[in-house]
Amino acid sequence: AQGAPPFSCPPYSVFKAWQCPVMILFQLFGWLFLVLGAIGIVLPVWPTTGFWILAALCFARSSPKTRDWIYSRPGVGPVVEDFVEHGRLSRKAKIGAVVGMTIAMGICTYTLWGRPIMFYSAIGLIAIGMIVVTTRPEGQA
Repeated sequence: AQGAPPFSCPPYSVFKAWQCPVMILFQLFGWLFLVLGAIGIVLPVWPTTGFWILAALCFARSSPKTRDWIYSRPGVGPVVEDFVEHGRLSRKAKIGAVVGMTIAMGICTYTLWGRPIMFYSAIGLIAIGMIVVTTRPEGQA
């Protein structure tokens, strides 16, 4: 008989998250991203939505209750849910993300200009983020 792959876990309803090592990692990263996103609530230059999208993706199988709690947050919750469940971003969210990434590119250019590896790495990652954001289908506002 074939055994289960080493990193697979049964559906969430069959086990407790702590019984599966992969789910523990998803839980840890989910909480990390949730906390990092919460910083953005009080620090305007910090991207709350991006981190909470990552948190919701981590909690999708490891803790559906926490994922649903993120979805129920006013303001950011519906944006996160629309992206995670349907892969969509509203035009307003796209514009905000691209403006934020453009500002980040400017800051990177100013602070990393003399360090080419770090500079091109940062600009490349931001460019990938811009491509991901701008190629998403448009959702509701």
